[in-house]
Amino acid sequence: MRRLIIRPGAIGDCILALPAIEHLRAGFTEVWVSSRNLPLIRFADRVRAIPSTGLDLAGIPGVEPPAALMETLAEFDSIVSWYGTNRPEFRAAMAGLPFEFLPALPEEGAGVHAADFYLRQVGGKGPAIPRIDCKRTPGDYVVIQPFSGSARKNWPLERFRALARELNGPVQWCAGPEEELEGAVRIDDLYELACWIAGARLYIGNDSGITHLAAAAGAPVVALFGPTDPAIWAPRGERVRIVATARPGEPIENLTIERVLAAVREAEVSLVGE
Repeated sequence: MRRLIIRPGAIGDCILALPAIEHLRAGFTEVWVSSRNLPLIRFADRVRAIPSTGLDLAGIPGVEPPAALMETLAEFDSIVSWYGTNRPEFRAAMAGLPFEFLPALPEEGAGVHAADFYLRQVGGKGPAIPRIDCKRTPGDYVVIQPFSGSARKNWPLERFRALARELNGPVQWCAGPEEELEGAVRIDDLYELACWIAGARLYIGNDSGITHLAAAAGAPVVALFGPTDPAIWAPRGERVRIVATARPGEPIENLTIERVLAAVREAEVSLVGE
C-alpha cells in the first residue's frame, strides 16, 4: 500500500502526532508537513514540505487545483489528512481521492491528552509517547528556552534569568531564529537541535514546541504551564516534570521562582541514580 500522511501545524503539534504518524506506516509512506518540521520525520520513505506540493492552492474558490498536485495525490491508495478537515471547499476539491480527514484538535472537555487523541484516531492504543532518536553527547549544561509561540505562555524572562543564577553549572540559553536573546544558541535544523538538547543535564522551558522536542529527544525536562492545560498539552516522557498554575488558564506569572526551582532541584536529585 502507498500511503500519504498530511500533518500541518507547528512544532509541538507535529511532535504530539508522531506516534499516530508512525502507527500509519505502510509499504510506502510519504509524509507532508510544514517546512520547519521536515527534519522530525525520520522513518518515512519520502517527506515533503506542504508549501512545495501546491496543496495550499487547492480549495480556493475560482482556482483550479494544480494538475501536478492532483496527479501526485492519485498515486496513493490511502491519504490520511489533518489538513483541510474544516474546509468544505478543500474537501470538495479532493472528492474522488482516497482521503480520510481527521480533526486537528482534541474536543474541549474530553479529558484526553492530545498525543493519545491523535493515536486513537488512527486505531492505535496509548499512552502515546513521542520519541526522536538522537545522537546524544552528554554535557554538563542546562538548556533554558524562555520563549514559545504565544506571549501568554511565556514565564517572564527576568524570572528565567533569576532562576539561572540559582542553578549549578553552566547555562546555555536557546532561542529560535526570530527570538531576541543575546548569546543564545540557535540551531535551525530541528533534528540537530534535538540532538544538542538531548545531551543537556536538564532542559527548562515554557509550553512550546521546543519543550516537546526536548522531551521527545529524551532530555530531562521541567516544563512551565499557565494558560494551557497540561492534562492535554504537556510534553510526554518519563523524565518530564510539569510546573503548572493552580488552574489552567491562570497567568503563568503566578508561578513563583521558588516553585520552579524546587522542581529543578527534584529533577536533579532524580538524575543522580541514572
